[in-house]
Amino acid sequence: MRKLLLAPVLLAALPLGGCIKFGAEPPPSLLKLEADAAMPTGQTVSSATARAITIAVPSVPQELAVTRVPVRSSDTAVAYLKDAQWVEAPNRMFARVLGDTISVRTGRVVLNLRQALSDPGARLGGELRQFGVDADSSAAVVVYEATLVRDRPAGTDGARPAMAFEKRRFEARVPLAQMTPTAAGAALNQAANQVAGEVADWVGK
Repeated sequence: MRKLLLAPVLLAALPLGGCIKFGAEPPPSLLKLEADAAMPTGQTVSSATARAITIAVPSVPQELAVTRVPVRSSDTAVAYLKDAQWVEAPNRMFARVLGDTISVRTGRVVLNLRQALSDPGARLGGELRQFGVDADSSAAVVVYEATLVRDRPAGTDGARPAMAFEKRRFEARVPLAQMTPTAAGAALNQAANQVAGEVADWVGK
């Protein structure tokens, strides 16, 4: 009896299969970030001869916890740029731009949280507060509030000094000629690299 009742239900559901869509269709192309500075292929750096730094993926507000590009039209209104989508979460890509830039400009060995087990060296973290487009000024905006714990050598008794946190806000604005995914991606990439360079100078060698 159960089979006779079930069969019509399944048959009735079959015509709906061609109408069901799971998620929105992706845009023609996806955006990504690329560091202006990159370590040459084959070059080796070692924590035995160079200082290390551990970089954490920045936290983000909810508007950046997606792969879309936010457009702010006011302090309280956010929309998303049509057909603009990152290949992955922007804070993860930004962390890699930071790592590549700091490695090249300071010579430090860059570690992630999983690699930094015994001696993480300096520690860089923070929050990516803005990573999108400001409609009023037609500019790509990157705002990164960074925290830094500097690596400190042990004293003569083997003890390390107490940790001291430093905090600094970095911001870059790049004019946007057109409100298109390609233009927004290029401008945000430039702004991200500008911020990464300033962070690297702050971290130092």
